[in-house]
Amino acid sequence: MRVVALGAAALVLAGCGSKQDALAAHSSAAHGISSLWWNMLIGSSLAFGIVACVLGMAWIRRRRPGVPGVRDGDRVAWGVVLGLGIAVPILTISALFFYSDIFLIRQTGVPTANAAPADRVKLKVRVIGHQFWWEIRYPGTPVVTANELHIPVRTNVEVLLSTRDVIHSLWVPELNKKTDLIPDQVNTLLLYADKPGRYRGQCAEFCGLQHAHMGIYVFAQPAAAFHRWLAAQARPATRASALFDAKCGSCHQIRGTPAGSHVGPDLTHVGSRSSLAALTIANSPARMREWIHDPQRVKPGSAMPAVPLTNVQVNELASYLEGLR
Repeated sequence: MRVVALGAAALVLAGCGSKQDALAAHSSAAHGISSLWWNMLIGSSLAFGIVACVLGMAWIRRRRPGVPGVRDGDRVAWGVVLGLGIAVPILTISALFFYSDIFLIRQTGVPTANAAPADRVKLKVRVIGHQFWWEIRYPGTPVVTANELHIPVRTNVEVLLSTRDVIHSLWVPELNKKTDLIPDQVNTLLLYADKPGRYRGQCAEFCGLQHAHMGIYVFAQPAAAFHRWLAAQARPATRASALFDAKCGSCHQIRGTPAGSHVGPDLTHVGSRSSLAALTIANSPARMREWIHDPQRVKPGSAMPAVPLTNVQVNELASYLEGLR
């Protein structure tokens, strides 16, 4: 009983925390995946239930010969075993296999130029995987951000996926399936949100020590709000920091300042983001100071080094970065 209780508690606790529910669909693709899951569950449960009933009846009558009320009990018994015990599971599994195969064929790919106007791609975004964060670029604009993907609501967005190091996998359960990011290859994923909201995603392919802390938010906004955000993100920073250039400029870019490296995330508007270190911690002055002071304590194994800084320098850098909005 203790093992059963611990197992049940583990299942309940596994559902706590940030919402990443593949059955809470907020797009047509996610609704299809949710329906597929429920149909597979119902079909397999029915087949399992039939076989379990046959086995249960056989166990109850294991010491009694034949089938009650039937003259040729042995033949009927064989019919039950072959029909309900073998044929039903095989037919059910085969039907579910073909159903899921047809579903996958229909869902593969993104809308093309020949698609109906409502189904065409209206926006393209590049997402690049790094150990252990997401780089996000909006082609045709100077906008580069990290770990927070903004899209207009009720709009087909084609996400071009690539990686700078190992294999990653982008999965935003409430919007669509997971898709791998493979070295030297560009894969595509269609994102569509049917209502405004914040949808949490995750790297779904083990990629190293901080794989579990490689999260991403997808913010679905009304079109007007999205375009205001995009215009604000396209603007360069209004001021530079000599301390940042000296201590952090070899790894990070802040457009409009001498800092122009692309090793780590672009920090041009880092103060406007809701989180730091790929959703590991909230973006606040206190957590920013903590992250700058000792990043390996916050996210062990990340590529962010501990730079020798005084407390005054840490506070100055944190204040400067939080002001980049």
